[in-house]
Order: sequence, then structure tokens, then C-alpha cells
Amino acid sequence: MVKACKLFFLLLLVLVIVGAIYAWRLKRRGFSARNQPSAVETLLARTMRNMAIPASARNEENPWKDLDNAANRKEAREHWADHCAFCHGNDGSGNTDTGKNMYPKPPDMRLAATQNLTDGELYYIIENGVRLTGMPAWGDARFIDQDDDTWKIVLFIRHLPNLTPEDLQDMKDYNPKGKMEMEDEDDSNALPKMKNMPDMPNMPGMDHSKPGADHTKH
Repeated sequence: MVKACKLFFLLLLVLVIVGAIYAWRLKRRGFSARNQPSAVETLLARTMRNMAIPASARNEENPWKDLDNAANRKEAREHWADHCAFCHGNDGSGNTDTGKNMYPKPPDMRLAATQNLTDGELYYIIENGVRLTGMPAWGDARFIDQDDDTWKIVLFIRHLPNLTPEDLQDMKDYNPKGKMEMEDEDDSNALPKMKNMPDMPNMPGMDHSKPGADHTKH
């Protein structure tokens, strides 16, 4: 009993010392969303996220799993491009201007840390979000029924490692565009129209074929 108490207090002392050192380093380094989370933070965050998912949700199966066809994959790609790519990127890498400056960073969803999650876990995370991160809850609490669009997104996530260049190009048409991007597109679309405009007709008394001609004389 005495040995057990000594061991407990020794472990507690070690944890306090480690915690104090970690807090000192954080204070000295400061807090910035540009930093990469440490391995300890990543482990704790994933552990807390997994603990937040009920066992019943973890074991849910995707009702659209047997309907994983080209039409549903295209619909899910378009939904992802419009709603998710702003942070996660069309390819799921998280390598976007917004994603790179978040803390914690969006994970590369093509990798095992995401792909090894069950369909039920992915669905729960999308519907309910993840606290203390930039991941919002996309589910609507007013509706009890399951969200088919979210289940289709889960299907799409399974295909992230195998997206083709054609898929990624197609998704660009569905990415949200800011005002400047829309104005740039309008300008670029207007240029071909200007190039295809017919030449101005010669006015009477004006000979455009002779450079430097005095067009004021008749």
C-alpha cells in the first residue's frame, strides 16, 4: 500500500513537472495559429474527438454504400467543392490558404488517420463538428432523420485518395468564388468578345490604309 502511494505521488510529480515545462515553453513561444500542433496536442485532440463519438454512432453503416455509382459520386464531389473545399481543398489535403492558417490544421483526409475511421465516425464528425477546432457542425438539429447528403460526402471521402485530374478540374467550377474572382472572370470573358468585334468602317474622307495620312483633308 505504501509503495503504491509512493508510486502514485511520483507519477503525479513527474506529470506536474512535465506540464510546467510545457506551459513555460508555450508561454515563451507564444500562441499562433501558424504553428503546427505538437505530437502531444495531436494525440490528445484525436483522443478527445474519438471519445466524443458515441459507440452507437461509431457502428452505423452508410445506407448509400451499395449506391456508390458515378452519378452519386459526382453529386458528392460538387457538394464537397461547394461546402468543404474552402478549408479541406478539392483533393482533401487541407492545403488551402484558409486551412494552412487554422489551428489545428485540417487533416490530410487521404491518409490513414482519416481513412481508418468508420463510416459512422465520419458521419458523426460532419454532422456534429469537432469542438475547439474550425470544424463546424453541418447537421441541422431540427431534423431527426439522417442526412443523405452527409452520407454521400462520406462516400466521397473514401474516394479522395483516387481522384483523377479530370475530377479535380471539374470540381473547380463548383468552388465558391469571391467578388474579385468573379470580376476577373467577367474581364477574361469580355476579352474574346472584344477581339471578335467587327472592324470599324472607314468614315468618308478617311483612308486608313495610308499610315500618317491627313484625314482632315478632302
